Amino acid sequence: MKLSQAPGPIGVFDSGYGGLTILDGIRQLLPEYDYLYLGDNARAPYGPRSFDVVYEFTRQAVQRLFEMGCHLVILGCNTASAKALRTIQQIDLPQWDKDRRVLGVIRPTAEVIGSLTESRHVGVLATEGTIKSESYNLEIKKLYPDVQVSGVACPFWVPLVEYNEADSPGADYFVKKRIDQIMALDPQIDAIILGCTHYPLLMPKILKYLPAGVMVVPQGEYVAESLKSYLERHPEMEQQCSKGGTTHYLTTENPDKFKEQAQIFLHEPVEVENITLG
Repeated sequence: MKLSQAPGPIGVFDSGYGGLTILDGIRQLLPEYDYLYLGDNARAPYGPRSFDVVYEFTRQAVQRLFEMGCHLVILGCNTASAKALRTIQQIDLPQWDKDRRVLGVIRPTAEVIGSLTESRHVGVLATEGTIKSESYNLEIKKLYPDVQVSGVACPFWVPLVEYNEADSPGADYFVKKRIDQIMALDPQIDAIILGCTHYPLLMPKILKYLPAGVMVVPQGEYVAESLKSYLERHPEMEQQCSKGGTTHYLTTENPDKFKEQAQIFLHEPVEVENITLG
């Protein structure tokens, strides 16, 4: 794999559209950089897939973003962060280019949770794959051994968002069901992490059914703050990120479908290019 050494865009990868909420948070805080967003929409969702498959798909996407000039790639996908990040960091990066970096979305959220919970009881709402991986439990326990973590999978939440049903009366049933479930698991929870990047679009419904005093923690702003801090601490990487204020979008699906969905997440029209992975 021949990689360009010239500065390039910051890559943001997601299995589908949810990573657009991460991209949106990052762009609001760091608008001066160039960004390249890749959604593997043709093979989404990753949530129910095995570790091996998620790793292979994520690896292909990261490799493509590196080939397109990125030196730094953010996995804006909780499932990819849970199932593929560590292996890519430990096994693939040393072979590809030891100076390139791949970062995930779980660690930044875990780092901040200690300052957001007073009861030391935290909930995680996420896809089946992220909950089964126990990545949040492991990361939070490493940083804050005294914090109790309870997780619940919300399998219908992603389709509600992608089919533009997040505001519909039907969404109430599915949102209330999972919130009741997690609060029954541990009534002392005072902070809930939205461990899937689609879920912020269900925020009005989530807030409607959460007990008073329970804080909701969406990831976009925390991942953005973490990236800003990372670039300040690593000037050698910051210099490899080009600054033109542009964003380009790539999808493995139908570009027209991506444009339609991106409008839901970003509230602005986008131009998108189709690519093939694998």
